[in-house]
Amino acid sequence: MASNLPIRVGDVHEVALATQLAAVVKRAAQGRPVARINVEIGALRQVVPASLHYAWRFVSRETSLEDSELALEFLPCIIRCDCGFEGGMNGEYSVLCPECGRPGTVIQGEEFRVIDIEVLRSR
Repeated sequence: MASNLPIRVGDVHEVALATQLAAVVKRAAQGRPVARINVEIGALRQVVPASLHYAWRFVSRETSLEDSELALEFLPCIIRCDCGFEGGMNGEYSVLCPECGRPGTVIQGEEFRVIDIEVLRSR
């Protein structure tokens, strides 16, 4: 895949995610051109939106995904604790319960999933 977009060192994580995402979307679209991809991303994935959009332009170039819109919805991390607490994290990337200090279970925040794909009939 030829591209004039250079890969930036800080974008490597997002390039890997965009590459995996492109493979999933291409398989689902079955060769049809894609207009839009809606993706949910949890906060614990630590995805930088601008970097993912940049990487998407790189991996989708000269494919049926070129010019598709990548729509991202970011989900906060939510933990549940045995003490009964269910809510946001106690500090950045800490899964300790803000009520009792014990480790909670992450129930939202690790997602990276395609919600839906809008395909076109033809180009």
